[in-house]
Amino acid sequence: MKKIELEIVALSHSITQTHSYAVVLGEVNGLRRLPIVIGGFEAQAIAVALERMQPSRPLTHDLFANFMSTFGIDLTEVLIYKLEEGIFFAKLICQNGSETIEIDSRTSDALALAVRASCRIYTYENILEAAGLYLDQTDDPSSSETKAAAGTGTGSKVEGGDKDLKNMSLEDLNKLLQQVLDQEDYVRAINIRDEINARKSK
Repeated sequence: MKKIELEIVALSHSITQTHSYAVVLGEVNGLRRLPIVIGGFEAQAIAVALERMQPSRPLTHDLFANFMSTFGIDLTEVLIYKLEEGIFFAKLICQNGSETIEIDSRTSDALALAVRASCRIYTYENILEAAGLYLDQTDDPSSSETKAAAGTGTGSKVEGGDKDLKNMSLEDLNKLLQQVLDQEDYVRAINIRDEINARKSK
């Protein structure tokens, strides 16, 4: 099965849902984005590592990374290998001398460790095809992602709650998806994407 390399391009805070965050993974040399909903603690752990901040005491992910380093275990790869009922599953691919070890992990924890270890992140083509979002080719990716990482939105807030999605036509859902992506509200974009996919599968 073909593996696709990803990189963390942004952390997005939901404009419409309090305490909701998404880590946005971008296809290396591609236009697809894979947003994954994570908790506030995990968002903080990823942000701290991305910004190269040094907390006064090690965070849990720092402790785990230090533990691995102390005992000569290298994190060589993070693989997001399964998507089931909206939940992503990940593995830590580790090297201990000549031995390769795979450790099951929550995706958010795996990504927080990947940033600390500067290792590559992969997923399979079928997962990216099912759950990915396409970045508009007319957009400036660096500009959009910088604003997303800074937690700012573009344009006015898109009104209407996600409870109204089931009453919208497929055409309107696709239009709304583009508006929400322009705002970098990836948490809401995930809900709209899932509703679109559910319609297509019927």
